[in-house]
Amino acid sequence: MDLSWITERIAVGGGIWNEQNMIEIVRLGFTHVIDMQIEFDDTELCQPYGVKVCWNPVDDDFQPKDPEVFQRGVEFASEALDDPSAKLYIHCAAGVHRAPMMALAVLRAMGWTLGDAKRTIQARRPVADFADVYVKSVERFMKEYALEEKQR
Repeated sequence: MDLSWITERIAVGGGIWNEQNMIEIVRLGFTHVIDMQIEFDDTELCQPYGVKVCWNPVDDDFQPKDPEVFQRGVEFASEALDDPSAKLYIHCAAGVHRAPMMALAVLRAMGWTLGDAKRTIQARRPVADFADVYVKSVERFMKEYALEEKQR
């Protein structure tokens, strides 16, 4: 499996694709998956193992992403990580653009600064590439997310 641990409970990487990789995901203790790839929905692959999936398909087209994409992923991640034994795998096809983008949104929603989140992801997953349009999309989401948090 091509994955990189970002925190003790969150990893980023490439597609699961097959049963052998799914078994490795389970062996590593993952309980939740955010699947950012438009190419393949992991739901059926994960279901027999009790791994929960948020299929959040996004095209890697270097176009702005809607805040709803991040809202779905952040809500799923927050709910998952409320369980101290949960581990979250965030992936796309190659773990270069979309998965790091979602991991950035998750860490930002957890209170990390933009700089700390980007540096940590890039240090632990050197192939991560933060396209400016994707970072701007995350930050646009964070403005809305911060407003919603204040209203609660």
